[in-house]
Amino acid sequence: MSVTAAEAESRRAGREVVLELVFRPPANALVPIFERAKVPPPAVVLANAAVGLLGALVLYRGELVGAALLLQLKTLLDNADGALARATGQVTTTGRYLDTIADLVVNAAVFAALGYVTGQPLLALAAFVALTLVLAVDFNVTDLYRHAQGTTTPDPPSSGGALERALAFLYRSSFGVLDRIIRGISTLRFGDRPAYDGVAVTALANLGLSTQLAVLGACLAVGVPALYLWLVLGCLLVLAALHVRAELRVRRLS
Repeated sequence: MSVTAAEAESRRAGREVVLELVFRPPANALVPIFERAKVPPPAVVLANAAVGLLGALVLYRGELVGAALLLQLKTLLDNADGALARATGQVTTTGRYLDTIADLVVNAAVFAALGYVTGQPLLALAAFVALTLVLAVDFNVTDLYRHAQGTTTPDPPSSGGALERALAFLYRSSFGVLDRIIRGISTLRFGDRPAYDGVAVTALANLGLSTQLAVLGACLAVGVPALYLWLVLGCLLVLAALHVRAELRVRRLS
């Protein structure tokens, strides 16, 4: 089957280097093991959330290296659940909501623990808000880019069940608000013009959660957890630079 130029560019864009080189290979290796054991993807999502919460608890207790290792295991399982869902044809709306909410809960616990061990709870809160914004911008800009490229994927099937409705409510109450704000700003500033290109999408992808937890793990391993909080806040400068770049790009194309 032939691949269009837009599809090829879309596939190249948005690659997260740490994810592709470090976490993707072992995550993919886990998939056939889970398949043979008939482990459903939601169970892997819950397992990665449990490991992440355990990592936050260990971090709260001041065991930095142990927390670093658990958070890398959490990342590994977080990538395995999506690969398992795709391999077994079990990609669902419920699963996507569950994965997103689980990550949000774990992130909140980890940043609360960081606030405790660093003695800087306000800095940790600011960093948590910043990371949540970075992840939301990454998701929405990537989606807008793929839509402009004509390479969007269809939404997974919806069960309409009570669990899915509950998870959808939680999503709308958290990321849903950010989604509307980010897309509203994009529409206001750029309309339907292609403001973001593959460079912007790739830059945002490399601020993704797998990279964030890898950097956090490195900071914990060398005993400087507060450094990670400042690095997350520094990501806001990247968002600002990408927005300015998008403004200039639209002006050139106009």
